[in-house]
Amino acid sequence: MELNNRVPRVRHHSTLRKEALNIERYAASFISYLAGQKDLSNSTLESYKRDIRQFLDYLHDKETEDLREVTRAGILLYFSALREEGKAPATITRISVALKAFFQFLLQERVIDQDPLIAVKMPKFDKSLPAVLTVEETELLLRMPDCNHPLGLRDKAMLELLYATGVRVSELISLNMEDIDTNVRFLRCSGDTGKERILPFGIVTADWVGRYLREVRPGLGPSGPQDPLFPNRSGGKMSRQGFWKVIKKYGVAAGISKEITPHTLRHSFAVHLLEGGADVRSVQEMLGHADLATIQMYLNHTRPNIKTVYDQFHPRAKGSVEAWTGQSSTSQ
Repeated sequence: MELNNRVPRVRHHSTLRKEALNIERYAASFISYLAGQKDLSNSTLESYKRDIRQFLDYLHDKETEDLREVTRAGILLYFSALREEGKAPATITRISVALKAFFQFLLQERVIDQDPLIAVKMPKFDKSLPAVLTVEETELLLRMPDCNHPLGLRDKAMLELLYATGVRVSELISLNMEDIDTNVRFLRCSGDTGKERILPFGIVTADWVGRYLREVRPGLGPSGPQDPLFPNRSGGKMSRQGFWKVIKKYGVAAGISKEITPHTLRHSFAVHLLEGGADVRSVQEMLGHADLATIQMYLNHTRPNIKTVYDQFHPRAKGSVEAWTGQSSTSQ
C-alpha cells in the first residue's frame, strides 16, 4: 500500500538505512522538544512516544523511510488501518493529535515542506463521562467504612477527602502529613505536571480527617511532615491498586450497581458542584485541568433539557396569553 501518489524511487540500501536513521532522529528530537513543555504530564509524554513509535513502525512495514513521502492519502489509510485493528474512536483521536504535533514540528524544523494532515479532518468522538454517583449514592458509599476499626476510619477519611476536594487518586495517595491543615481546612497537592493546587474542604471532612489523625495515624508508622498521610497497613505508601480495592469493596457493600473506579468520587465531585450552581472556571481550577475543553464532559452530563430550562426561567413561558394581556385571545 503506497503512502503517496508519486512513482516510487529506486534507492540504494545504504540510502534507505540513512533515511531510516533520520526518521528515528527526528522522532527523538520531537520527544525531547515535548519534554521541555512544562504543561505536559509524564503520562501525556509517554502517550506521545507510544503513538509516534507505532506510526513509525507502520511506515517501516510499508517500506516508507522518508517522511517527505507521507501524504494526506497515506494518513487516511493509516487511520483506516487503525479502525480495522479495532482501535476505539478515542484512541484514534489521540493518535491524530500526536501526529499533528509531530508533523507541525517537522514543518517548523524544515524537514518537510507541507503538513500532510493539513487537509485531514480529524476523527471525532463524543467524550462520555464514566459512571457518576448521585448525591444519595455518594452518601451511602461514605457510610460504608467501619469507623470503629482503625483501617475503617482511615478509609472513611480518605473517601471523605476525595469527595470533598476532587483530587486524583494519585494525588490523594501522594499526600504527606505536611500537605494538610484541618484547622484552616485546606490541602496542598501536585499533579503529574508538578503544578501545585491549594484546595479547600468542609468542616465535616475536617472532623473525620482530624479524628483519623488523632486516633489512628500514630499507630500506622512514622508520622513526620514528609511521611504519607494515608499509609497502607504496613506503614508504606498506599498504591493506586490498593485504593481501588478499598473503594471497590465499599461500593459492593453499599449495593451500588454502577461501576466504581478510583476516579468515581472525583467525577461525582465535579458533577455535583456544577449541578449545585458552581461556575465552570472554579471547578476547572479545583480539578487541575489546564484546558477548559476537558471539563466539557461534565457539562454534557449536567446540562438539563433546554425546554425544561426555558419553561422554568423565562417569564413568557409561564401562564397564558390572558395572564399577560389581561384579555382573552378569543375577544380580539
